[in-house]
Amino acid sequence: MASEIELPEGYQPSSDEPYMNPKHLEYFRRRLLQWRSDLLAESGETLERLQEGIAKEGDVVDLGSQETDTALELRTRDRDRKLLSKIDEAMERIEDGSYGFCEETGKPIGLKRLEARPIATLSVEAKERRERAEKQRRLG
Repeated sequence: MASEIELPEGYQPSSDEPYMNPKHLEYFRRRLLQWRSDLLAESGETLERLQEGIAKEGDVVDLGSQETDTALELRTRDRDRKLLSKIDEAMERIEDGSYGFCEETGKPIGLKRLEARPIATLSVEAKERRERAEKQRRLG
């Protein structure tokens, strides 16, 4: 999908427009790209901090605190790595025309849900059904 679609300053998708029209798709494409860029920048900052931390020496308490901070940073970056993969998958759905539609039902996910979670693949109803089924399996 070429990025030749102009969006007015401050554009927000509206339910008054046809669902997942080119403006909607471009809006979410830009949001996903910005999110991806932010995550990659944070990852680069983490790498710099970790490299700086290796060079520093300190007492046992400082080193223990540093190890704890490093472990937390690495868990966060692992979560971000998974998120980047989901962002890439969402970008592919924009390209193939399936973005914004529930992977289970094929029905619209809805603008409000996509605003809250642009990588969503399920409608609220399908997500709730899936969570209830998982809960039943765990309890059963």
